[in-house]
Amino acid sequence: MEYVITPPETVSIAVVGQSARFPVRRVICVGRNYMAHIREMGGDERDLPFYFAKPADAIVPTGSTIDYPPQTSNFHYECELVAAIGKGGSNIAEADALDHVYGYAVGLDMTRRDVQIALREKGRPWDMGKGFDQSAPCGDIHPVDQVGHFPKGNLWLKVNGETRQDSDLELMIWNLQETIANLSGLVALEPGDLIYTGTPDGVGPVVSGDKMHGHIDGLSDIEITVR
Repeated sequence: MEYVITPPETVSIAVVGQSARFPVRRVICVGRNYMAHIREMGGDERDLPFYFAKPADAIVPTGSTIDYPPQTSNFHYECELVAAIGKGGSNIAEADALDHVYGYAVGLDMTRRDVQIALREKGRPWDMGKGFDQSAPCGDIHPVDQVGHFPKGNLWLKVNGETRQDSDLELMIWNLQETIANLSGLVALEPGDLIYTGTPDGVGPVVSGDKMHGHIDGLSDIEITVR
């Protein structure tokens, strides 16, 4: 195949215990999936979770130093479980949903909070509040056949050694099976898709020089520094 410009490189994530990597097709994030986070953000507790997207090239690996983004003075972390899809499908039944998961990782949904809120108040898309460069740090992926699934497990995030988020995956409003079933009714899921499953309460700002350390029991930690 010949192209008129050089095509971009395939974005990929390291897989624990393998030299082969997981290619990323797209990044889909679940909004408002923990009740305490809805409350701290002033959202409607009766609303169902919704979805927004980040570009694949917003992925950065653990150990990276990311730039403090322009056009914001309120740069937030959101630590969450990431599910890597290995088998695609549409209208996937809840009972079959976990069969579509290749593996799991710890991710950070980095957010220009002031930009997001300003766009939300005007009824405009959140893209520049959520889908900017380096906004989707992701740790190494653990295959399901090595670690199983994660219906529960302690999730925490520390900034400069101080705990900021501390919750459990079992507090998700929609579990992963329900999310996959619902999402696959809206779009066809494909191998290479990543689902960022939502963050608990405790989100907050970071500044240049801060070091973030995210953890979910049973998975490799993620460590990211802000330049």
